[in-house]
Amino acid sequence: MSPAAARRAARGPWDRYGWMMGAIWLVFLGFVVIDAVTMDAGWGTRVVALALTLLFAGVYVHGLVRLGEDGIAATERAALVHLGAMVAIAVVLVAMMGGSATSTLPYVVALAMFTVPLPFAVVIAAVATAAPWLLVWVGVAEEGSQFMSLVVLLVAATTGIVRFIDEGEAAHRAVREELAIVAERERVARDVHDVLGHSLTVVTAKAELAERLLDVDPERSRQELAEIRALTRSALAEIRATVSGLRTAGLGAELEAARRALAAAEIEADLPLTADAADPRHRLVMAWVLREAVTNVVRHSGARRCRVALGRARLEVTDDGCGARDATEGNGLRGIRERVAAAGGRLTVGPGPGGVGTRLEVTW
Repeated sequence: MSPAAARRAARGPWDRYGWMMGAIWLVFLGFVVIDAVTMDAGWGTRVVALALTLLFAGVYVHGLVRLGEDGIAATERAALVHLGAMVAIAVVLVAMMGGSATSTLPYVVALAMFTVPLPFAVVIAAVATAAPWLLVWVGVAEEGSQFMSLVVLLVAATTGIVRFIDEGEAAHRAVREELAIVAERERVARDVHDVLGHSLTVVTAKAELAERLLDVDPERSRQELAEIRALTRSALAEIRATVSGLRTAGLGAELEAARRALAAAEIEADLPLTADAADPRHRLVMAWVLREAVTNVVRHSGARRCRVALGRARLEVTDDGCGARDATEGNGLRGIRERVAAAGGRLTVGPGPGGVGTRLEVTW
């Protein structure tokens, strides 16, 4: 899809049909049409005046349609062409019809306010506001035409406010889109960290175990190497799924993975056999938390024993290791804290029972 086609496809109903709101006001151009038909002149002059009025309306509507397609200030060159044509037609109509043709001025101002840089639009509005007074002064327009200056001023103020709101909304939309991109980057970074951190930790533990068993139990060493190969393939698949946004963690699968990781690190594991005790609404977040918690136990704790407890709205992981050495949270712990907070839960990390080891708990 080309950029232009993509832009058209992304337009909402207001972008597609908003020009109709501007076209509705052409009903007031009917007074110019009536004056063109009834003015004291030959039929040829009246036909020309009527044709010019209809042409003016057509240029105005076409300019509004282009605005809906490309947005404010996105088609300045086209806007200048439209405005130039409208001003030229208005000048001819004023010369032919006098003050009644000043009813074209609000339409020039309205289109300018939506299509050209704001300073230029303000200048056009100022000139259009002064024009009826100037035309009366030089004798081209009859007395009373100055009333159109008030109409032009009101149109300029109204369209200026609408433009200010539209540009503010566009700025907010751009910020929202940027925040969505940042959030997606953080999601991918968090998921990649969790996947790679756990997988590489288990691979390292199994590689060390295979190295120790190489001479004393070659068969077991080969088995560990085979599991390492399977783990790396699984990790690659998980990374691809994470980047594409398709990966989800299963609590039952993570319990089994935790059991294998702790066994490879020669840490005694006390884990539930199934995830049935946990509320299905919380299992996804619990799975991510369990993965990161077990990874930290294997990598950092130096523990001999690790216990995992599951409740309907609770997950607890405790170990008898060395505990946290400082209060600084790493990327992994910060990532699961964000996951838990987004899911409406609460994460606490502190010393284990009796002040030994570490206790991590998630509750809802």
